[in-house]
Amino acid sequence: MNRKYFLVLALILPMAACQTNKGQGEETAAPKTAVSQNIEEIKPDMEKLTNPEKANEKAPEKFKVKFKTTKGDIIVEAVRSWSPNGADRFYNLVKAGFFTDIAFFRVLDGFVAQFGIHGNPEISAVWRNQNIQDDPVKESNLKGTISFATAGPNTRTTQFFINYGDNSRLDDMGFSPFAKVIEGMDVAESLYSGYGEGAPNGRGPNQAQIQRSGNEYLKAQFPKLDYILSASIIE
Repeated sequence: MNRKYFLVLALILPMAACQTNKGQGEETAAPKTAVSQNIEEIKPDMEKLTNPEKANEKAPEKFKVKFKTTKGDIIVEAVRSWSPNGADRFYNLVKAGFFTDIAFFRVLDGFVAQFGIHGNPEISAVWRNQNIQDDPVKESNLKGTISFATAGPNTRTTQFFINYGDNSRLDDMGFSPFAKVIEGMDVAESLYSGYGEGAPNGRGPNQAQIQRSGNEYLKAQFPKLDYILSASIIE
């Protein structure tokens, strides 16, 4: 398996063929717990989530974001000078409440934890083609840094990955880190990774199917996945 190749193709286009994950469908859906109550307390800005052109603020030069996840808190610091377009997009997604009940759907030990497909297919469809321009690579993809997943040049939208190790080989491929985990890297490394690579090349979630069916698909067939419950700017 060539992990570089599959990272580049992390954003599956809508016309991609869907591969159902036979054998996974027998797993039962995760029960509703206090986690669901926490999610309901978050009030996403639906105006911005359904109208990306309104999510266009310039990010501060530095800002911190707390991810509340099913495994604990992860705090990241974004630095706009590292990757201005990327930092601006991330900042606006956080402020709009995009990261509410968002799955870490591709977690590969020693490589990356990937997330950023919205659990609501309607919102996912709105953002799927909201590409931003690439930024020059100024920082290396070392352990703890965060970059956008892409489908090629100038195709960054809403998908990200946390580097689990020294992935500096990705630098020459154009992956431009814009933030770094500053607290909770142990939490990030504890995210459930048992499903491995995504379908059709592994037994994990199929990205095209996530785009079409969202969390309904993930929670029915991959109940052990971890999630971002909410994200907030730390003032």
